[in-house]
Amino acid sequence: MHDPLDDVPVTVVPDRTLRVKIIDACGLACTFCHNEGTPVATDNTGRPPDAFTGAPGRSGRVSIYLATNGADFLPQRIPADPDFALALAAVRGSLPLNEVHFTGGEPTLHPDLPDLVRIARRLDLTVGLTSNGENGAAVLPECAEAGLDRINLSVFGTTPEELAAVQAPRLASPRLAARKLEALADTIETATRHGVKVSANIVIPDHDHVERVLRIIEQHGRDVIVRMLVNLEDDGASLAAMREVIDHLGAVPDLRVITAGASDQRTRYRLPDGRTLYAKSIRPVRLPETCTGCRFNNDRDCQEGYYGVRMYRAKNGPFMIGVCIQRMDLCLPLGEFVMSQRCAEVRNFRDDEAARLTALHSTPDREPPRSRARPAHGPAAG
Repeated sequence: MHDPLDDVPVTVVPDRTLRVKIIDACGLACTFCHNEGTPVATDNTGRPPDAFTGAPGRSGRVSIYLATNGADFLPQRIPADPDFALALAAVRGSLPLNEVHFTGGEPTLHPDLPDLVRIARRLDLTVGLTSNGENGAAVLPECAEAGLDRINLSVFGTTPEELAAVQAPRLASPRLAARKLEALADTIETATRHGVKVSANIVIPDHDHVERVLRIIEQHGRDVIVRMLVNLEDDGASLAAMREVIDHLGAVPDLRVITAGASDQRTRYRLPDGRTLYAKSIRPVRLPETCTGCRFNNDRDCQEGYYGVRMYRAKNGPFMIGVCIQRMDLCLPLGEFVMSQRCAEVRNFRDDEAARLTALHSTPDREPPRSRARPAHGPAAG
């Protein structure tokens, strides 16, 4: 059967983004959170690494891969100081970057977020962040002035009941959820008013969530770019539900964006009323050496593929660089990483994939797709 996506133009985008976990604190307790692969710091302080737990503690938060990912350090809030500037410069020097993307936890809770943005901008990096919107209205004006380019908002529902349903029992209060939704709306309004690009990221696990997603698109789709994300634990139901939403809306694909050197891919759709909708999914991408022989390297267990490079700050320790939230045991101290074969592997893989995919999606009667700055990732739920 002919796939209509085969006729859609393709843009190949080299992966030149570094995700930086700047803070672990978060005011939500989503039941599906991977917390960038790290333990929830407040629930694991004082524990030895072999006793770290990803199960809900006093905070109610989870880190869904912690039981098997080998994480052996607690994340520390990254100060806006010369050490951070030097760390960014070191990664940029070894892996050419054009964008830094702040994650958490919840980045808008970082007390020095505007200064972190300024540090990245001084290094000529575009800056984005992923947020649940709980504190955006308070910090985005100064962040915008500092040079923040975009914010990707994780949207879990349109009603307090929908948001409360994916929270730990301690936070599963419709009254609290209503306040969080009001904060999200204020964040969207503030970001738009100050010229920060806004995307709304929606994870769609299965058919039961189709109506929820349609309501979110109707409520937010006129103010922001909506991006549907496949569930990381997808067994096919998530992609089927995504197609159901697309068919219901009568959306027509007009562009495919493939990230070379990482597993991210997305298709842009046009709705009949002119609005834009993105559907994002995961390509089965593996690092050619690091992923070979990995116990998760199969169609069932490797849920994110190779998604790109992440930076952390270990509590009372060095900056750490990771390549997989399911294999945090692969994290290396920054100084070791930039001199390692793994760094060279990442760099070479990205360049090789960019050349291969560009050639693959070029035709004799069409100019090859231009490489451009890669859009910031949304959460995988991150």
